[in-house]
Amino acid sequence: MDPVDRRGRYAVEFAMHEGRGPLSVEHHFAGDSQLMAAVQTWTLGPGACEGMHAHDDPPLEELYLVMEGRARIRQDGESFELGPGDSLRSPAGTPHDLANPGEGPLRVVVIWGPPGTFDQSGFGSFRRALEARRAADA
Repeated sequence: MDPVDRRGRYAVEFAMHEGRGPLSVEHHFAGDSQLMAAVQTWTLGPGACEGMHAHDDPPLEELYLVMEGRARIRQDGESFELGPGDSLRSPAGTPHDLANPGEGPLRVVVIWGPPGTFDQSGFGSFRRALEARRAADA
């Protein structure tokens, strides 16, 4: 097994949840990874969208991280505009839709899997992240 997935090598065109427009998906290490989550890069052309949907059977949580372009995510009755570096979490069972409202491509890393937790308290970066979140929200 090659430990490197090169950008675009395994990309496939894929229509999600009755969405529209050009959308390609790179499912990183499909069939090889033992993570309990899928890690994908999606590229949406201008005007493309994923389609409104929710993941409740089976329950899946998704995290969208914008790498390039502009994203609009409708979730649970609200609309969120995201740019490079912004992310959005969609809990299991929450209706949501990702769209590219821009004139150029939208590249998004999407991580999805079953909801759950594991003890990250032994990792210094996790503890620092919690401290930073608490300080920013205070």
